Amino acid sequence: MTDERAAGTHGSVEAVFREERGRLLAALVHRFGDLDLAEDVASEAIEAALRHWPADGVPARPGAWLLTTARRRAVDRLRRDQAYAARLALLAAEAERAGPAAPADTDGGLPDERLRLFFTCAHPALPAADRGALTLRYLAGLTTPEVARAYLVPTATMAQRLVRAKKKIREARIPFRVPDPHELPGRLPGVLQAVYSIFTEGYAASSGPHLQRLDLAEEAIRLARILRRLLPAEREVAGLLGLMLLVHARRDARTGPGGELVLLDAQDRTRWDRDMIAEGQALVLTALTGGPPGPYGVQAAIAALHDEAADEASTDWPQVVALYDVLLVLSPSPVVALNRAAAVAMRDGPEAGLALLDDLAGEPQLRGHHPYPAARADLLRRLGRRAEAAVAYREALDLAGTEPEREHLRRRLAAVEADTA
Repeated sequence: MTDERAAGTHGSVEAVFREERGRLLAALVHRFGDLDLAEDVASEAIEAALRHWPADGVPARPGAWLLTTARRRAVDRLRRDQAYAARLALLAAEAERAGPAAPADTDGGLPDERLRLFFTCAHPALPAADRGALTLRYLAGLTTPEVARAYLVPTATMAQRLVRAKKKIREARIPFRVPDPHELPGRLPGVLQAVYSIFTEGYAASSGPHLQRLDLAEEAIRLARILRRLLPAEREVAGLLGLMLLVHARRDARTGPGGELVLLDAQDRTRWDRDMIAEGQALVLTALTGGPPGPYGVQAAIAALHDEAADEASTDWPQVVALYDVLLVLSPSPVVALNRAAAVAMRDGPEAGLALLDDLAGEPQLRGHHPYPAARADLLRRLGRRAEAAVAYREALDLAGTEPEREHLRRRLAAVEADTA
């Protein structure tokens, strides 16, 4: 076989695995009750595909081929390891006592096996930060460095966190199932955060040559729709889905012809998806009606204000700031404070915004978070403090993860350096 055909087949395997990974792992965990075993045999199935598909061709149902191969590898491993088999038999017995999982709907509704894995990864026995990390790693298929960047922690720290979380699932014998209806409200926040983390990585990739990973964003939206059907009365589910739709509606305008970053103020708003915006706006009304708002409903309302405006100048900045004030009470964090400072700069001027940003200078969560120095640089530039802006642009450039972001910062840096020459 030629090198070109081998490379093409390898690419096909990678594409299939990227598409099928979550389904494959979920099916294996459902069958064998062990995430480590599922991950190992899934990797072995891919290795087998790389050996066989170049000669035999990619099968008509590659996902089924991978699942069958992985199951055989798991059975072979269990036959060789009696202690391992005994432990898994205990897990299976406990799952049976807990009752059968709800069957999947025939129309593609809920729950599918990935949804079961979502709730397993978001189990309350796990620390909150670990729930989202597990979901990103094993359902969205992000690498450990990508998950680490999403959580603004070192890669080594995230690797330890994932190992610890898997150990907790194993030792606590957390069942692989969708919770009963009365359990769902208490389990929901962890799942929503996991879904939103996936969307965030899709909307603004943590690294690589592209600004967006639309496959991840669309997968997060699909999962949010499943949750919306499952819990139609939960307003925060509506808020999360609305938020993602209102943001994703801008996807085509966020990059130029060469994949370059286009900021919100320069986007061609005629390219925004108006049907998606309309759906998101309706969900905002649901999220904000019937009681105190939740964090996702407030964020969705902020996104709706941006999407409703004809341009940046006509955006209702006082209302945006007011919503950020509410969000800081509901979900206080340095990142929310950073976004509020940017909105204050639009309402009250760059000096007011810069003062708020400078107050955040010592926040550990913002270290390594390139939007912080980038925001400072832009406000310094607007104030005419070019030399200071150049320093901040360099700091942001060192931290930015994707090439479009780095290229944008390089252009801004070159412009302020030219002005100071």
